[in-house]
Amino acid sequence: MIPEIKPTDAAIETLDKEVIPTLRFAAQDVLTDPVAVKRRRHDAERAATLGNAYHGKLDIYFQTADGATKRVYTTVWATHEEYLTLKSGISLPLRAVLSFDFY
Repeated sequence: MIPEIKPTDAAIETLDKEVIPTLRFAAQDVLTDPVAVKRRRHDAERAATLGNAYHGKLDIYFQTADGATKRVYTTVWATHEEYLTLKSGISLPLRAVLSFDFY
């Protein structure tokens, strides 16, 4: 089970999406629970629908290779097997995503 992440948690650094290509991500998935992985996939598809149909933004919580949790507020344009395509063509590995926060 993934821990509940609160958007008001000051310990979570919010990054601009343009920084993502400079980050390193672990080779293994940050989620170990198969149910959580399935939910993440569903939420990723929902985020892409929100982005394409309404140009809506959301918070994506993810983990870098050093174990730090980060947040990015952006639009998801597409969901692929192993990554998300964000606005401006930036990719984020799906294995690094902890959760999504829809508004």
